[in-house]
Amino acid sequence: MYHSKIAGLGFYVPSNVVTNDDLSKIMETNDEWIQERTGIKERRHIIKGEDTTTTMGVKAAEIAIQRAGIAKEDIDFVVFATLSPDYYFPGPGVLVQRDLGLKTVGAIDIRNQCSGFVYGLSVADQYIKTGMYKNVLVIGSEVHSTGLDMTTRGRGVSVIFGDGAGAAVLSREEDLTKGILSTHLHSEGQHAEELSLIAPGMGGRWVNDILADNDPNDESYFPYMNGQFVFKNAVVRFAEVINEGLQANNLEVSDIDMLIPHQANLRISQFIQNKFKLSDNQVYNNIQKYGNTTAASIPIALTEAWEQGKIKSGDTVVLAAFGSGFTWASAIIKW
Repeated sequence: MYHSKIAGLGFYVPSNVVTNDDLSKIMETNDEWIQERTGIKERRHIIKGEDTTTTMGVKAAEIAIQRAGIAKEDIDFVVFATLSPDYYFPGPGVLVQRDLGLKTVGAIDIRNQCSGFVYGLSVADQYIKTGMYKNVLVIGSEVHSTGLDMTTRGRGVSVIFGDGAGAAVLSREEDLTKGILSTHLHSEGQHAEELSLIAPGMGGRWVNDILADNDPNDESYFPYMNGQFVFKNAVVRFAEVINEGLQANNLEVSDIDMLIPHQANLRISQFIQNKFKLSDNQVYNNIQKYGNTTAASIPIALTEAWEQGKIKSGDTVVLAAFGSGFTWASAIIKW
């Protein structure tokens, strides 16, 4: 039995910065309103034709592979987490395999939205623990900007989300006191429609129906979020899954050196920080710069925290996420 360690990290965000003031020019909103409710000051949006979910994932992956000190040929498997694939099918995992020029390794796609990257880490961790693979590439990448209702009608959701990608290379670690100590995954599908995008769906209204109806008031193909309900559930599930991970490893809250929460809303992160009585040095947030990048948010934040020297060898790092599904997850890592 092995452990897996994060051997390399990388992230990529588009160059196009969209500020709250920029949004106020196309919808009824303002910087104060957005910051008060979300903590977000700006986010990145792709320039069409320059980036896609896959190409951003590839750019983040190339950095992670280089930092891991391995060759592309050493990657045994690809796990790609996203809610915004380039194509309805196939998924972006195989496109990464193609674009990186990897050998014919396996590739799977994770559709767990905001929890996707932590779910992806768990999948990769299990493959490495069993000895099946030695180096697994895990990517979280999202393009939200092209699918949002960028009008006053959609501002409650559209001001929150940004585009970007993060990646990690998980490699075999024979020291069982280091690496990913445990992962914890949960779901509660009874609340699926409280944070969802209903159409197009092959079991319901498909593209042909949307085009045939040509209904300007149809909102089914835009994201919907019951904000207050999601917030109330998020703060409960975040706390539960963090405690679950700590208890599984006989750790206390005081043992946390760095908590990287999914960057859903700065108010949620602050609530959890206060609940656990963690200092600003024990929690890393960057939603202020990038918005909510869903499956990409944790790897982007994790990479930035590591780049800034906020995560060091021997640290206990906790990753935690909650989102659409509902799904929630945590990972406990000894760096």
